[in-house]
Amino acid sequence: MSAISWVEGAEPGSDFPVQNLPLGIFSIDGGERRPGVAIGRFILDLPAIADLLPEDCRDDLSKPVLNAWLSRGRDAERALRERLTELLTDERYRGDVEPALVALAEAEMHLPCLVGDYTDFYVGIHHATNVGKQFRPDNPLLPNYKYVPIGYHGRASSVRASGEQVIRPKGQRKAPEAAAPEYGPSRRLDYELELGLWVGAGNRLGETIPIDEAEDHIAGWCLLNDWSARDLQAWEYQPLGPFLAKNFLTSVSPWIVSSEALEPFRVAMPPRPENDPQPLPHLHSDRNCAFEIQLEATVSTAKMRAEGIAPQILSRGTASSAMYWSAAQIVAHHASNGCNLQPGDLIGTGTLSTDSDSGLGSLLEISRGGKQPIELPGGEIRTFLEDGDEITLRAWCEADGKVRIGFGECVGRVVAAA
Repeated sequence: MSAISWVEGAEPGSDFPVQNLPLGIFSIDGGERRPGVAIGRFILDLPAIADLLPEDCRDDLSKPVLNAWLSRGRDAERALRERLTELLTDERYRGDVEPALVALAEAEMHLPCLVGDYTDFYVGIHHATNVGKQFRPDNPLLPNYKYVPIGYHGRASSVRASGEQVIRPKGQRKAPEAAAPEYGPSRRLDYELELGLWVGAGNRLGETIPIDEAEDHIAGWCLLNDWSARDLQAWEYQPLGPFLAKNFLTSVSPWIVSSEALEPFRVAMPPRPENDPQPLPHLHSDRNCAFEIQLEATVSTAKMRAEGIAPQILSRGTASSAMYWSAAQIVAHHASNGCNLQPGDLIGTGTLSTDSDSGLGSLLEISRGGKQPIELPGGEIRTFLEDGDEITLRAWCEADGKVRIGFGECVGRVVAAA
């Protein structure tokens, strides 16, 4: 029988049962930022129970960011999980631990780490194909896509925790028929449904990370929304790729969900089509795996909220079926030239669209580049996001005989350009 916590709301079926125990940083009423663990409808304040934790982890779990803790690697993480499971399931500890529980609804969540670097990849092959078809109908994937994980360096300073307003970005855009570009608020603002990886133990400058060791450098997972101004992107992206179209905001869910928590949902990566090239040796592993993570994106407009209409599901699919390259492969590739990854670095997977219309992870795909508007409850239509629209991303793992593991939410509401 699976362990069950005595904490209210932590029963199997919730996002945060005792089998999950994701780490995050929270504060109450504008007070100091503190590490905590999500359990049921509460946060366990770790500094408040420091005397009950292993002595060698108390200092790192008292800081306002988790970089130092993540640097310690997966052995330290396993030891902490074992102790927390004991504290949260054994009634003998309830009197000592229960006073350190803070209601999730009363807490403000923050970025769990000081993000030194942020890199976004492009591992969703169906997304890459769908977008490529809009520009190159006969050759949607460029020749390098199936040989090398494609990525670009994003802007770490504009990464924010769920709940941050999405201020509509301004920039240059050029309509195909226009003689010259113009400057103004984006007219084609979009979301991207992604997963994020938090780097744990890093590597030294000049050293590589072997593919079979790459997962040991992943401290955990989150949801990630790489907000994108498609009109700015279309004008600026050649020849050096994304810039102002994406660096105005990246939203992440605030909890670091460990690979240990996801382990029951490990699956093999989908086999490559017969005619596709095999990965080069530094990216090849017989143990290459993924996790069966369910993804969902919904939209709620200002009108829908005013009329009490439930959010509309835009996308629902499975991450493993969308990824051409695994998490281990993108970490190994990132360090394959000797780039030094550091604790608290953030890596995005890129948009994770499935091969069906119900699992498309961006409005660029859903509306076919704006050519096929979608109808929302209440009679509104959308091709791209309008002011007042709120996007909510969710993720979870769930299967018969296994305890559900949730990621929580990643939320952002669009407001008018400054």
